[in-house]
Amino acid sequence: MFEKILIANRGEIALRVIRACREMGIKSVAVHSTADSDAMHVRMADESICIGPAPSSESYLNKAAIISACEITGAQAVHPGYGFLSENASFAQALEDHGITFIGPSAEHIRIMGDKITAKETAKALGIPVVPGSDGGVADFEAAMKAAEGIGFPVIIKATAGGGGRGMKVAKSAEELEMAFRTARSEAKNAFGNDEVYIEKYLQKPRHIEIQVFGDGKGNAVHLGERDCSLQRRHQKVFEEAPGPAITPKMRAEIGTICANAVAKINYIGAGTVEFLYEDGNFYFIEMNTRLQVEHPVTEYIFGVDLVREQIRVASGMEMSFGQDDLEINGHAIEVRINAEKLPNFAPCPGKVRTFHAPGGLGVRMDSALYGGYSIPPHYDSLIGKLIVHGRDRPEAMARLKRALGELIIDGIDSSVPLFHMLLAEPEIQNGDYNIHWLEKWLAAKFGN
Repeated sequence: MFEKILIANRGEIALRVIRACREMGIKSVAVHSTADSDAMHVRMADESICIGPAPSSESYLNKAAIISACEITGAQAVHPGYGFLSENASFAQALEDHGITFIGPSAEHIRIMGDKITAKETAKALGIPVVPGSDGGVADFEAAMKAAEGIGFPVIIKATAGGGGRGMKVAKSAEELEMAFRTARSEAKNAFGNDEVYIEKYLQKPRHIEIQVFGDGKGNAVHLGERDCSLQRRHQKVFEEAPGPAITPKMRAEIGTICANAVAKINYIGAGTVEFLYEDGNFYFIEMNTRLQVEHPVTEYIFGVDLVREQIRVASGMEMSFGQDDLEINGHAIEVRINAEKLPNFAPCPGKVRTFHAPGGLGVRMDSALYGGYSIPPHYDSLIGKLIVHGRDRPEAMARLKRALGELIIDGIDSSVPLFHMLLAEPEIQNGDYNIHWLEKWLAAKFGN
């Protein structure tokens, strides 16, 4: 087992890893930018080291600085959290080259799944159902039109190196295709330095369902059910729950087994998530995230497992502490993402937090790095916390979420908390009857944005 782990991240996820390390008797090292010198993860870690100025490109994305921090502190492994370098194959390879363990999958698996065309081809070869689409990237408009006509409109154009909704455009007809194609390529070029795009069938009212998988790197893997992440704004998740309201035990077992068998075949190690669009009883592969997800706590709640602890165990060469037969769903869990944003336009709202009070009680978990007097820097993502609740069933979890939101106090800045108060009053949310387009349509009707 490792004696010391460096956490190459910040905020609530850095705290999450520090807590797992402490329970396991492992020393933790926090890295931070100059803007984060008073951050909670810096205070809670056993050691901390500054790795650069505020811009993430000069600190949290600075591979050389992080590797140097490992060498200075004697850290034997790096946990990347999510975001930043968590799915960066060259970083994982550089750590390996320096004799430092990357707590995550191999550089090869990150590389394969990081390119969406390669990921789709790999998934298809492993028996995972995929969305009808182009055979690889489309080089020009003529190729795009030919592919779209073969698939059938509407279609969606996506950047091969994309994420977060950038380089992604919908064309409902042949007349709309040229503008959508050119805009997607331009956005992809600006965002990722790569203008390659591909085309897929655009599903009308799908849900976003993701399957949590976990492998030991030795040909053994399990699935930990699904999460429904359909409530999204601009392709960013805001509300996640498990199990999914629309998924039956039979469906869960079938798609979960397919995913677990697939990652076992490639000797995948650690946590991963296979993401699907789900419509009319069919699952269609979107992508695989080769890291811990923001919404991992809902899975931890319903299965009673610590995914971060398990990541550390298998990265150190130990066996998984559970098998598929040990995993049984217990109740229902929901997570809402709390962002420092001002409604109704969701404008980032950094600033000083005067008062912070986390809700508590049975079945309530608040993952946050906030504290009273903390100044949220403007340089990073606006996520400032995750409120997670667990109940014996979905109605109890919903009631607990409503109660917990009422207890949560964040004074001094605007946040997205009021959004969830409004959403919980909506019949479709109460009934679990929503899809990936529901939230944006609701926001347009409510606020005109």
